[in-house]
Formats: sequence, C-alpha cells, structure tokens
Amino acid sequence: MSGLTQTANSDTGRTVISVDAMGGDRGPAAIVAGISLSAKKNPDIAFILHGPEEQLRALVARKRNLDGRVEFRDAPDVASMDAKPSQVMRQGKSTSMWSAIESVRSGEAAAVVSCGNTGALMMLSVVRLRKLPGVNRPAIAVLWPSKNPQGFNILLDGGADIRADEGDLLQYALMGASYARNGMEVAHPRVGLLNVGTEEHKGRAELKAAHDLMARNADGSNFEFAGFVEGTDLPGDKVDVIVTDGFTGNVALKTGEGTAGMIGAQLREAFKFSPLSRLAAIMAYTSLNRLNKRIDPRRVNGGVFLGLNGTVVKSHGSSDATGVSAAVKLAFKLGQSGFSERLAARVASAVSLPQDDPTSTSADENE
Repeated sequence: MSGLTQTANSDTGRTVISVDAMGGDRGPAAIVAGISLSAKKNPDIAFILHGPEEQLRALVARKRNLDGRVEFRDAPDVASMDAKPSQVMRQGKSTSMWSAIESVRSGEAAAVVSCGNTGALMMLSVVRLRKLPGVNRPAIAVLWPSKNPQGFNILLDGGADIRADEGDLLQYALMGASYARNGMEVAHPRVGLLNVGTEEHKGRAELKAAHDLMARNADGSNFEFAGFVEGTDLPGDKVDVIVTDGFTGNVALKTGEGTAGMIGAQLREAFKFSPLSRLAAIMAYTSLNRLNKRIDPRRVNGGVFLGLNGTVVKSHGSSDATGVSAAVKLAFKLGQSGFSERLAARVASAVSLPQDDPTSTSADENE
C-alpha cells in the first residue's frame, strides 16, 4: 500500500488512472511501457499500479519519466485468462484486477484499465462498483474506425451480455449517446439500431419494439434516431452510435479485427512480391503508414463498461505498449470529463423513459 509520492494524485492536479499491471498476455513489462508512453504524451496523468510491488517497482525504475507519478498497490495474485469469473469472484481478493477496481470504488482513481479476463473484469466491476440505478444490463462500448469526422463510431454491446430486450436496447442507446457526447465530443449523436435490413418491418420482435421506443424518446434524450442500420454502416458516416445485443456486437467486433489483420498481411505480402512492388511500397510509404494507423486495432483499443458506478476500460489482452497507451488515453479523457457522473445523471433521468411523454426532458443536454 505504499507509493513513490505523497499522491500521484489530486494534490498534483493530475487525473489518476488505476492500472491492472498483471492481466495482459505480454506481462507487466508491456503495461509499464504503455503507461510510460502515456506519461510522455500527457503531463496530467498519474497512475496507481496494481500487482507484485517488488516486480513493478523494478520495471518502473527503468522509466525515468514515471518518477513521482506512480503509486503501488501490492497484489500478489493474477486473475488468469482461463479462470472462471465466479472463481475470481470467490477467491480473487488478492488479485491485481480486484485491487485495481477497488481504487476506483474508493475514489482514489478516476478510472481503471485492465487487459485481463473480460468475464472476470465485468463480474468484479458489477459486484464491486454496482450498476447504476435503473440499469438492467451493463454494456461494453467499443470504437470502430469510420468515415465520421471524429474518426470512429461507437458500437455497443460488444459482448457484456448476449441477451438484450427492447428496454435494454433503449438503455444502450442512452448510454452510447452519452459516451459519444463526453468521450467523442459529438454534441447531438445519431443513433442507429443494427438489423438485417433498414426496412421497419424486418427483424425480431424486440428489435421492432426497440425501434419504436428509441424513435419516441430520442428528442427528449438529446440524440437523433436514424432507425435501422446494417453491417455496412459500421464504418460509415450515417450514424455515430450503433446499438445491438452483445452476441451480434461481439461477432461483428471480432470479424472486423480479423479482416483488418488479413488486409494488413495481404498488403505486406503483395508489396514483397517483386522488386518493382517493393519499390512501389517505398514510394507509397507515407500513404500506407496513414492507412495502417487508421485500421490498426491497437490505436482504437479499449472497450468501456457502461452502466456502472465508475469508469472501467477493458484493453485487449494482447495489447503492447501502444495498445495500453491508447486505453489509458481513453480512460483519462473519460475520467477528466466526469463521464461516470454525467452518465449516472442521464440514466437517472431516463429510468421511466418508455412511459414518459416523448417531449419531456429533465436532463442537462451536455450529459
């Protein structure tokens, strides 16, 4: 429970991010390298690092730019990737993941970042942080590269729960719109509901019911409802937020990651085909580098758990320093904006939305 400084904390005016140092596939060295990269870019971030203290101190000591900006919480155990969430819940109090979440619960940190077991992280977050009043199912919001000016669309649910009825989908729309305003600075988000077609008669019964709920409550909740959208709209500029159930969202997410990886591999292979193609690669280096940055999943790393009393960012398990830094940047932005409090206010004002007069509103438009 000791730290390098009195507080890498509010006394310095910095936003503190709680980091699970032991959850990723690449080990704590990659996590420390990632927070070091973040620290170089942003002087307003400080960290609470969770894991075996002696090991973490040795890693942090090699990064001079982290001097005075890291506190340590000794947590000797790890929630492994193959551990059952229920097992971590029963026996995981000494894990780095549990410890990292506790720092947000106690108010020491504005947000938590973990590369660890998604199911365990979600269960611990729900149990320790609790769901916001009125939220039935939390959701994972992920960023999808798009043609929009902000560069990304928000997709939710990315896999927190495979089920979702019309009420859940409406809540996802409310939470996604709030995330777009506070995380992406989109003043009046456009929300679409993912379906097998854009015609109103298509889709399952709960999708049709959710369509009607969103259309009826959009004006009072400060978002524009664009109706049904299709898979081709995920990278498009028709909407800013795309709502779906966790099963569909997770399949779409993994398909997108796999497709981006395949395109990158195919391009590299094509430019190695002949001396002429290698010359073409050199001439097109700047453009190819820009393309790589646009589709590189490390740079859009970080799924946000929405609907909880605290901000939790799930980084990809195989994240390197670049990926961890991107997740920290997202956590910092949300923590600095007071996103968790704004989302709570938005959800609280909309608990009875399906029964409300669609023209009424009591929430601040900035929430």
